[in-house]
Amino acid sequence: MSYVLFSTEACHLCELAQQVIVDVAASMPVEIYIEDISESESLVQQYGTRIPVLKNETNGRELDWPFTHSELLKWLSGQQT
Repeated sequence: MSYVLFSTEACHLCELAQQVIVDVAASMPVEIYIEDISESESLVQQYGTRIPVLKNETNGRELDWPFTHSELLKWLSGQQT
């Protein structure tokens, strides 16, 4: 499955989320793309106050920060909504 991490430059929380994702991705195969919301006004309106947000491109589910390694693993495996 593929996922999008909505983020932007100079976002400390986004950097923290990316590190958690990198750690978890080392233990399971996932494709994650980083989308800079500043490049789209509609994304800024939708995610500007929520970033970082991880979105499952298949089913549209979203995971808002903060999340732990174990919460992310559960979410990726579909055990958590």
